[in-house]
Amino acid sequence: MAEKIVIKANKKEETGKGVNRRLRAEGKVPVVVYGGGSENVAASAELRELAAILRTDSGVNTVFSLDIEGEGVNDVIFQDRQIDPLRGRLLHADLRRFAKGEKIEMTVPVHLFGEPEALKEEGAVLSQAMREVKVLCEPARTPDSFEVDITDLTSEHPIHVFDLKVEEGIEIQDAQDGVIASIVIVKEAELEPQIEEGAEPEVVGEEGAEAGGEAEDGEPAADKDTE
Repeated sequence: MAEKIVIKANKKEETGKGVNRRLRAEGKVPVVVYGGGSENVAASAELRELAAILRTDSGVNTVFSLDIEGEGVNDVIFQDRQIDPLRGRLLHADLRRFAKGEKIEMTVPVHLFGEPEALKEEGAVLSQAMREVKVLCEPARTPDSFEVDITDLTSEHPIHVFDLKVEEGIEIQDAQDGVIASIVIVKEAELEPQIEEGAEPEVVGEEGAEAGGEAEDGEPAADKDTE
């Protein structure tokens, strides 16, 4: 797991649009922290630090610690946020606080590494059916990713969810028999012959030409006098 991100914040004693505008002018973002069995807390944090979290691979799913002066440190996650549609700047954020021992469902990416010998077989193609896995665990124990070695992967033995190495306290929510990665052998289909050997190709309209040809008296059938 990566080192926990800690962001310092200040409790916001005043409320109102004017206060929030002043905070934004100072490069800060108004936030509201709630949940975890405690009262809601209004605070402000540095825009650059919150924006850096949103730019990470996990983005809004990142669990980080918010250290509010006078309130203590809590693990939080983005629950909602307001973005300036023109500037793309974070204007406000609602942060969910977790109680001690509380478990949440998170999505963890699956990364493959290694070079299977089986891929050298003609028509062999690597297929990754699952690129992320859902887990239930305490926020602080959430893995950054599952690293899966596919060096020994073959077409006969795919890698399943139950093959993942999971630490104690982490429960996988996806089906255990789900296939994560496999090698598929793709064979070029043989083209069926379109014309039988020795057969004459059919000429479209040949019969119609005979039907619409000249009558026995030499006049075109379509132009024959009907009187």
